Amino acid sequence: MANICEICGKRTVAGRSYATRGLARRKKGAGIKITGVTKRSFKPNIIKKTVVVDGSVKKVKICTSCLRSGRVTLAS
Repeated sequence: MANICEICGKRTVAGRSYATRGLARRKKGAGIKITGVTKRSFKPNIIKKTVVVDGSVKKVKICTSCLRSGRVTLAS
């Protein structure tokens, strides 16, 4: 099963990582230059918790932001 929050649908997204060199112009340098670009991924903080969903207790994958905001009720 994928790394997806079952409540809000938050999932892994792609991005880029930039390697730079040089000194910023505001610090009396020639400016920051990009020397390389690589692909990277941003992953959500997913955990497995036992929660109450539609009146029944289930074990679901949920992101911590949904857990902290109170979108689900934890099973006791």
